[in-house]
Amino acid sequence: MYASGKYGSRGPALIPRMKTKHRIYYIALFSLVLLGLIATGMFQFWPHSIESSAEWTLEKGSVHDAPLIRLPVSSPIPERGDLSCRMHTCFDVYRCGYNPKNKIKVYIYPLQRFVDEFGVPISSTGLSREYNDLLSAISDSDFYTDDVTRACLFVPSIDVLNQNSLRVRDTAQALAMLPRWDKGMNHLLFNMLPGGPPDYNTALDVPRDRALLAGGGFSTWTYRQGYDVSIPVYSPLSTDVVLPERQPGPRRYFILSSQTAIHREYRAELERLKEENGDALLLLDKCSNLSQGAASARKRCYKGQVYDYPQILQESSFCVVLRGARLGQAALSDVLQAGCVPVILADSYILPFSEVLDWKRASVVIPEEKLSEMYTILKSIPHRQVEEMQRQAYWFWEAYFSSMKAIGLTTLQIINDRIYPYAARTYEQWNNPPVVKWSSVNSPLFLPLIPPRAPGFTAVVLTYDRVESLFRVITEISKVPSLAKLLVVWNNQNKSPPEESLWPKVGVPLKVVRTKENKLSNRFFPYDEIETEAVLAIDDDIIMLTSDELQFGYEYFNYLYTYKMPGDIKNWVDAHMNCEDIAMNFLVANITGKAPIKVTPRKKFKCPECTAIDGLSLDQTHMVERSECINKFASVFGTMPLKVVEHRADPVLYKDDFPEKLKSFPNIGSL
Repeated sequence: MYASGKYGSRGPALIPRMKTKHRIYYIALFSLVLLGLIATGMFQFWPHSIESSAEWTLEKGSVHDAPLIRLPVSSPIPERGDLSCRMHTCFDVYRCGYNPKNKIKVYIYPLQRFVDEFGVPISSTGLSREYNDLLSAISDSDFYTDDVTRACLFVPSIDVLNQNSLRVRDTAQALAMLPRWDKGMNHLLFNMLPGGPPDYNTALDVPRDRALLAGGGFSTWTYRQGYDVSIPVYSPLSTDVVLPERQPGPRRYFILSSQTAIHREYRAELERLKEENGDALLLLDKCSNLSQGAASARKRCYKGQVYDYPQILQESSFCVVLRGARLGQAALSDVLQAGCVPVILADSYILPFSEVLDWKRASVVIPEEKLSEMYTILKSIPHRQVEEMQRQAYWFWEAYFSSMKAIGLTTLQIINDRIYPYAARTYEQWNNPPVVKWSSVNSPLFLPLIPPRAPGFTAVVLTYDRVESLFRVITEISKVPSLAKLLVVWNNQNKSPPEESLWPKVGVPLKVVRTKENKLSNRFFPYDEIETEAVLAIDDDIIMLTSDELQFGYEYFNYLYTYKMPGDIKNWVDAHMNCEDIAMNFLVANITGKAPIKVTPRKKFKCPECTAIDGLSLDQTHMVERSECINKFASVFGTMPLKVVEHRADPVLYKDDFPEKLKSFPNIGSL
């Protein structure tokens, strides 16, 4: 006990002495470690740039609160602009880097008020409402970043939309003072009204080094293909006037001209066309008996009669858009909003967003020298195509012209597609309006991927009693390498199919299905015997197709045809014994929004051995009825899903002088 008591008496005495001796040392060491951890955390989460703390937002967007920047007389001036600039020469794509979302990052400079050495602003209007809306849209989008170090593209908060309000030299000096300017590299400027009197240049006159320009009046001389972006001239009427919905179709007037500042030679030519064609053409002008102001800007007159503008545009099938002092005209936006097909007469004009938009689908472009032939040219366009163009014109406005937000984000998307081409939007995504939903069917292209029960495709051959022709079709189809099964649909209830021993010997399973009724729609029934993902539906007299052509491609839409075809189309086909192939094309085009890949001319579908009794297609009334069924199907679908195309593509190596062994599909004929 003594030993333990002795130990116990010394232990407690030693501990207080150690705390007293090293207390300051331990506290100091602990404090240093703690401060280091705090500093490390602050470094990780604190902004890495002073510029990033001054991001542009709507709340901070007041020009009156923006700092005042005085421009010295000796401030540098950028070069006028390099016409040879392209994305690979004047744009640093490495700033954009890789990101999982394939989105460029856009930084907006903080608002600043630039004045010259005498305190005079560089712009007479300051920040316009339109430019404020555009910057707000960018800042609210997925493109925006407030971290300048992550930015791929820089947008100045200097408003250059309207050159009329700018002092060109001072504006250029203000651009050069931007901290990240670097000769305009990766900078984007928006301008809608370029040039000034007397020559009205078609691009912004402000020297801008290598900066990209989104311009509203480019000509082929000033537009840098693949670098600049041609944008529309925004029309304030887009937000101030709401037009009632107007369905495509015939209108009260055939041609309408509503621009007020037309050159006298063009005006004289339009008046001559008016005399020749009477009420088919309405030629409007500025109202001379109204006081100037906002109200008069929304009025047009003809011989004392006053019309509301832009409402009157909805009363015409075609609307003339002539060049003025500038190539780009706000009238184009008004015309599109009205669903009127624009007739554009502005030589060398680069149409808005023409890099991605197919203007042939929504407008008619006529050389200025052919203004006198305009009526004849427009009369040659089929009514159905005019309706499609009316629908497309309105959709272009709604998607790309209707607001500064739409214009700004479309511009950024085009630049984004250049930088990330592998993730770019397709032609169909840019140009095809949303598909008319006539049922709840989802596109099979977006259904869950399920492995097919068998590879290859099944050939479904519809026949009645043409046995010899049927056997020839079976023999030819059996040569196709991808064929998995042959299914013969016997449509004759009064006659039995041939005996098994008489059928051609083929290397794939062959099954004969007898139907209960003689209907053309039986060729598209989803039979249980079909185990492949793809199906080729073919008639028993299609003997001119080669095995190479059959191998070329196929789609699977039988289920939709049988169970989801809208209206009474199926019954109409069965009753008329015609147009089942057209009905299937309507269905596929409506679902996918795509045109047929290949349409063989009528002259190729010849059957020398067939007689009028043997073949329905040889009847003289057959082709007439097929034209009628197109109108019938279009009325049921509520639109014309078939696409008008002006493209021809002959098979690869078809006409080239290559050995047959080197050709993948030597037996594909010409289109």
